[in-house]
Amino acid sequence: MFLKRANQMSLALLIAGGVACSPVVAAQLPAPTQALLEKLKLNPEILSGLDAELVVPKNWLANAKKEKPLKILGAWDPSQFRKLSAPFKLRYPDIPISYARGGRYDRGIKPLLALKSGRYLSDIIISPGGDWVRFKDINALEDLRVVPNYKFLSKDMREENGLWVGQKVAHRCMAYNTDKVKKSEMPKRWEDLVDDPRWRGGNLGIPNRPNLWLSMLWLKKGPDWVQSFMRKLFTVVKPQLRKEGANAMIGLTVAGEFHATVAAAAYRVKQYQDRGAPIAFHCPVPVPLAISIMMVLKDNPHKYSSLIFTNWFLSKEGQISQFGANSAVPVRADLANRKEFIPFPEEVAGKPIAIRDEGKLRLEYPKLVNMYTPMWQSAGGPVEKTGPAKTVSVVLTAVKRGGRIIYFMHKGKKKTAGISRRRTEVTLDGKNTSRKKFKPGMTCKVTYPGDGARAKKVACNSK
Repeated sequence: MFLKRANQMSLALLIAGGVACSPVVAAQLPAPTQALLEKLKLNPEILSGLDAELVVPKNWLANAKKEKPLKILGAWDPSQFRKLSAPFKLRYPDIPISYARGGRYDRGIKPLLALKSGRYLSDIIISPGGDWVRFKDINALEDLRVVPNYKFLSKDMREENGLWVGQKVAHRCMAYNTDKVKKSEMPKRWEDLVDDPRWRGGNLGIPNRPNLWLSMLWLKKGPDWVQSFMRKLFTVVKPQLRKEGANAMIGLTVAGEFHATVAAAAYRVKQYQDRGAPIAFHCPVPVPLAISIMMVLKDNPHKYSSLIFTNWFLSKEGQISQFGANSAVPVRADLANRKEFIPFPEEVAGKPIAIRDEGKLRLEYPKLVNMYTPMWQSAGGPVEKTGPAKTVSVVLTAVKRGGRIIYFMHKGKKKTAGISRRRTEVTLDGKNTSRKKFKPGMTCKVTYPGDGARAKKVACNSK
């Protein structure tokens, strides 16, 4: 199990001595790193061995100076990436970064199609999901075993041929409203969720995201168990079936639209909790564990910059910087099990884990979808519109729910589009922005599949 191996590697590093235990002087660290250690109340010694970790071949640095800028496509919010990358930019001023956030399509299929036509939309792709296999099939991924800090990853956190490395670990369990539910009422096992009457009557909310939790249970418990579980879930519990994504469902739980939801990432719940929201995290067993990955495109025009960034990201400084930016659990074995970096350690410690294995899911996930989709639809679950996206020029007539839904007229008819905080690219006056900045009266270009669908891009002007 990953967590046990993490403990073993952590101990081995401490015993190894030498480089791994070299002292760290706080004053020698970049200012953002010093500030982060102080904010997190971490002793600078946690970065012992960092100087050695940042050593890369000299030709990498020389070649990287000729490659500008490094392009990274990811799922971090722009503000999170700025915080995360601040130490890197100070350490490597000759490697400027162009970062863009995109949805799953933008991080998978879109760059793949571009690559097949000879264009690179990005050098590094963060969190492509199962689409990484499509890049593998056309031999388009760099072998990251050449990256010095690759060695600090356990087998679960890297592809055996070096085609990807872990980017973050996310425990995907339940988020519940502490004003509505007592901790003692939460299910100990997933079976308890469908057997306990307290979750019926719309008290449970479910997003249409089986990949985020059921896929792990499918691999761990098997198809027969999942089929029985889903049948009870949809016909007995009858939860609220929502079109919102897993992160938005946490916000709806806070708002009291239902008592609890599933597929919630621990670090996202922690972000709400830190802002004082009445929300908590709970894991029935087995605990679904997702590993988001990071890959470098082969023969990209910024190869050495890509390798240097990847090495820094896998260093202790890189991993702790990401944690400071969005509370994501580190992928490094010597950090992953420290209680400082697990948002809710009591919810996962000692519990059996159900790991999302992208390799196995390449064959198994279509089977899950074929079983799940008819049940979801028969129970009245909303089906998201798909198909070719079109771009329309409109004037916003209303903006509701903090920018989650925009209203406008097109060809004389009222239309709506959803805006996902992570899956929709949003700009204001040509700059990345928050959906909360959109106001009625703004002129916008909306790229979406059709009325009521989630927009792929919304570009507005304030004047």
